[in-house]
Parts: sequence; structure tokens; C-alpha cells
Amino acid sequence: MAQNRAKEDEFINKEPLQENREAGEQTAAAESKQKEPDFGYSLYPERGSSKFKQGSIGESLFTFKHKCLIMLQVATDTSPYAKLLLGAMKSSGCAVHKDRHFSCEDCDGTVSGGFDAATSQIVLCQNNIHQQAHMNRVVTHELIHAFDHCRARVDWFSSFRHLACSEIRAANLSGDCSFVNEISRFNFGLKEHHQACVRGRALRSILAVRKVSREEAELVVDEVFDSCFHDHAPFGRIPHSKKDAKFAYRDYENRDRYYANL
Repeated sequence: MAQNRAKEDEFINKEPLQENREAGEQTAAAESKQKEPDFGYSLYPERGSSKFKQGSIGESLFTFKHKCLIMLQVATDTSPYAKLLLGAMKSSGCAVHKDRHFSCEDCDGTVSGGFDAATSQIVLCQNNIHQQAHMNRVVTHELIHAFDHCRARVDWFSSFRHLACSEIRAANLSGDCSFVNEISRFNFGLKEHHQACVRGRALRSILAVRKVSREEAELVVDEVFDSCFHDHAPFGRIPHSKKDAKFAYRDYENRDRYYANL
């Protein structure tokens, strides 16, 4: 009887130890998962799965997808920024197909769009984009990332310098820092205000998708700022306004005419 009691006590005493071990393993796994970089994917919860089946009535009734797709079509058909970038990507061997390379999704409230390098797809945040001018800027911004991905083989996941450079170029060339947009944000400045705006928006984009300190992000942006700020491809200039973008698009369309007439 004493021997059986001892075995029973031993069995009872092992249960909490096993439970504690399992709980510890679960906690360690959760902490490890938290430490893993998500590269900003948490801002785009529908990247993994959507609440509604594509093309379903629920998607039509409870999301802004239809409106998003219409505004996307308008942007690609009428925006000189987008038209130039789409032409440049096609010339570089990276033709963009709307159904394949754009996706309207619900996102975190802090972002308007993103470029998913893993799938070569541009995400448009249908719940945060409600005006055509905003859609035009987001499409342009993300197409600049897609253009960089096509021409430069950017290492988005391992190189902060590559990410910072593309964010600087996108802020500089997309119209994000145009005079009109800065006035609407009540941001005023005279000396090198455009550069300050580009730097600030690039920093904000980096901090949104990477778990780094502001000091570390500022250091990387400073390292690459001059060379990336002066890289105006494929526009050939900084398109400060829609008028500038129209001239850039005209020059891009006529780029081969001089040599054809020699």
C-alpha cells in the first residue's frame, strides 16, 4: 500500500511539472514570434485571408472594393505619374497587369497602401482611400517601389539602405511633398522644405514597417539621402505638380523620336 501511495504521489507531482513545462514552451514560442520581424504585414491583415469571398455579395455590400477598383482604373488611365511609370515598367520587362498586380484590401488605419515584394503586388487600402487625388498619389508611390523592384533588385527584407532609398525616391517623385499637399497639411517652409518633407515621409514609412528606433532610421536615411534624392528615374526630373508630370510623360513618350529621325 505504501509503495502504491508513493507511486501515486509521484504521478500527481509530475502533472504540474509537465503543465508548467508546456506553459513555458508556449510562452517562449509566443515571445519568439513577437520578436520575429513581420516587415509591416500586420498593417495588412487581409494579405493572408479576406473576410469575404472574392466577388461575393458580402464583399460588394460591406467593403469599398468596387469604389477602390473604379478609382484605380481612373488613376491608371488619367494620371500622368502612373501612366509614365506603367510605360517605364513595361519597357523594363515588368509589364503591370491590374488584376494580377493590384489588390484592394482593408488595412490598418495608419496606412494607405503598400508594396508586397514577396508577391510583386501593390496593396491599396480601400477603407482608407476615399478621394481620387489620394488614390492617384498612392498608386504613384507604390508604382515607384514596384519600378525599383523591377530595375534594381531591391533587397527589401535584409537591407535597410535599399528600403530607405526606395522610400526617399517614392516620397520625392510621387507628389507626396508637392506644395499643394504640404499646404493642406499646414506645413510651411521656404529653405529646402521639399527635402525636409521627403526626409520626414521616408522616415515615417520606414518606422511603419520596421521595428527600429527613430535614431537608427535617421542614420540610414542620412547615409543614402543625397544619391537617392537625385535619382529621378524614370521621370528625368522631380515632378512637383501634375503639370510637371505631364511634361515628363510627354518627354518619356518622345524619348526615341530624336534618334529615329537621324
